[in-house]
Amino acid sequence: MCAMRPEPVHEPGARDQEPRGEESRGNDPRGSDPRGSDPRGSNHSDPGVLGRPAAPRPEGGGWKAVLTPEEIRRALTRIAHEILERTHGGEGVVLLGIPTRGVYLARRLATRIGEFEGTTAPVGSLDVTLHRDDLRLRPARALQRTQVPPDGVDGKTVVLVDDVLFSGRTIRAALDALNDLGRPRAVQLAVLVDRGHRELPIRADYVGKNLPTAHREKVRVQLAEIDGEDSVLLGEVDQ
Repeated sequence: MCAMRPEPVHEPGARDQEPRGEESRGNDPRGSDPRGSDPRGSNHSDPGVLGRPAAPRPEGGGWKAVLTPEEIRRALTRIAHEILERTHGGEGVVLLGIPTRGVYLARRLATRIGEFEGTTAPVGSLDVTLHRDDLRLRPARALQRTQVPPDGVDGKTVVLVDDVLFSGRTIRAALDALNDLGRPRAVQLAVLVDRGHRELPIRADYVGKNLPTAHREKVRVQLAEIDGEDSVLLGEVDQ
């Protein structure tokens, strides 16, 4: 039975993610098709979530679209090019998405890199739940799946992928989780949205959009794979 999870939203003080990314997850990409496709096939098990309930579309409440599907597609294409430029054609690159939406973004980036270079970059997922610094302060979370490519991460350039970068705490947890898996040559960070308000000295290497926000605002990232459509929305926390 699939577990239904509440729709992730970025709220001040809430997990770094946001809608799920952190950061987004604050809310807690793939070829010419803007919806993207899983480079490993439609029968591949989902490493990021237990189920895929369609997220309801926000109605009213002052929600404003800040990224359209086409803008998300272009942002991911640009990030893929930047990764290739900075890693000498993607040599030794491993993409690890942070569940939930970071996993789908990592898959889309892997597909784009494959289209540009002819080979798909290894892609996996990295659960950070047990490394979060707020485990004692928030309700228990279900563990997500960590899935590492067969060649591992030792000596590789690992690019962590998340949907929203907020306080930086989810990324700190990801670095701790990655440390348990091996010793990468280098670690980089790619996010779809950077909304600011960092609480730790963490900065993304690749950013789809820098989005100035007020702390009271929340960022919601929706992806076609689990939400039925691509969008990034900005709203305010209910008072």
